[in-house]
Amino acid sequence: MAELSTIARPYAEAAFDLAREKNALPVWSRMLELVAAVAADARMSEALASPKLGDAEKESLFLSVCGDRLDADARSFVRVLIESDRIGVAREIREIYEKRRNDAEGVARAVIESALPVSDADLKGLVTALERRFGRKVEAIVRVNPDLIGGARITVGDTVIDDSVQGKLTAMATQLTA
Repeated sequence: MAELSTIARPYAEAAFDLAREKNALPVWSRMLELVAAVAADARMSEALASPKLGDAEKESLFLSVCGDRLDADARSFVRVLIESDRIGVAREIREIYEKRRNDAEGVARAVIESALPVSDADLKGLVTALERRFGRKVEAIVRVNPDLIGGARITVGDTVIDDSVQGKLTAMATQLTA
């Protein structure tokens, strides 16, 4: 079976191209987030998998849950996903779309895990240092993770900077058992 990202990529590219053409990248981010959340709901997944419902009923159900939070283009996009039986890859479509959007806007998303809450001043300094290192604007998400014991772990794309006590203890244990 093909990777989900391989299946999702053409749909994500089409959504990105349409959003960029209409200068609506942030709007499409919100709409794709909604579509992915609705598609991930267990009751919706069950209804969409039901052979008792035709495509028109599935579309109607899905779009009624989304309400007026989707514009006409996004509603058509959902129709295509349902008709082609691809609504199940909505999460992957959203992830690929967001990566394309971030690349187009020169933004890197950073997840900063810290054992303790990070002050605003420390966060600002950290973001500035990350922007210098990665050469792009950095948008940070901060999470408190007491399991780190101390320090922090920063993930930007595929790069992980682990300066946590937990990370150092794990590295030490690996060296001692090697």
